[in-house]
Amino acid sequence: MSRMSMLFGLALAAAILASLLLGSVPLPLDRVLGALTFAGSPGDELVIWDIRLPRSLAAAFVGATLGMSGAALQGLLRNPLAEPGILGVSATAALCASVTLYFGLAAGGPFVLPVAAVAGALLATFLVAAAALRTQSVVALILIGVGLSSFAGALMALLMNLSPNPFSLADLVNWTLGTVANRSFQDLAFAAPFAFAGMAILLAMRRGLSALTLGDEAAAGLGLDLKKQRIAIIVGAGLATGASVALAGAIGFVGIVAPHLVRPFVRYDASRLLVPSALLGAVLLVLADIGVRVIPTDAELKLGVVAALIGAPVFIWIASRRRLA
Repeated sequence: MSRMSMLFGLALAAAILASLLLGSVPLPLDRVLGALTFAGSPGDELVIWDIRLPRSLAAAFVGATLGMSGAALQGLLRNPLAEPGILGVSATAALCASVTLYFGLAAGGPFVLPVAAVAGALLATFLVAAAALRTQSVVALILIGVGLSSFAGALMALLMNLSPNPFSLADLVNWTLGTVANRSFQDLAFAAPFAFAGMAILLAMRRGLSALTLGDEAAAGLGLDLKKQRIAIIVGAGLATGASVALAGAIGFVGIVAPHLVRPFVRYDASRLLVPSALLGAVLLVLADIGVRVIPTDAELKLGVVAALIGAPVFIWIASRRRLA
């Protein structure tokens, strides 16, 4: 593990500890440690083990999957503005989850909604992977992803427009804004296999990302199977992103910001970008969730809103610098 990854790992541990200390009612360190070791009061153990720790781990989990997926897609597409949402995976996963809410299918069991989200991500991944087999153009892939994302967004807007009552509309809105509130270890256990499978695929294909920085022709000349590389990255990012949407809903910009901040420190080597981007993405989302909990508002802000408020200006800055370059 590189020194930078170790540093981000320590920062993540510190951020998770801070998330256990802070909240609507702050807890001192001794009470948190007592609850973690089951030596504290039942109330403290309930707060830590049933509320704060699963929520913090969910934020770290989602940030890590989005950070690594964004780094991999940016290496594949050779575009620092690429992120999981660019291929339509996030939007399609959120759409399928919203369908279960709209038609009341989510009431059929605790896993109906996350299964629908992962299924939506896999559907989008299959469509984009099929397109990758038919075209060698990276631009065509991006356009297909943008079209798929726009179509899924339009269908989500249609569901909201036709929502039969304010309660159903509130559920749809909450899902599309993204949150890790009220998540449990059971939710994490369901999403983890999909995320780990996707991240394992991305890590296995990381060396090919370095070859792609030289261009498609040069990478092919070095013996890289472009179709295999492209499909593997898309499938890996789709699985990881689907798991994050199943757990927290749609959260944007983490997949852009984390790799961009890390890239100069790995000398722009795409193969060394994945793990640090995952760790930094986890740190950023845990810190954002702390902000969600401590900002004094009548209704708790949604994590996706806070992530967008931070990430959108950074996105604009990256885009403006790239345009001027």
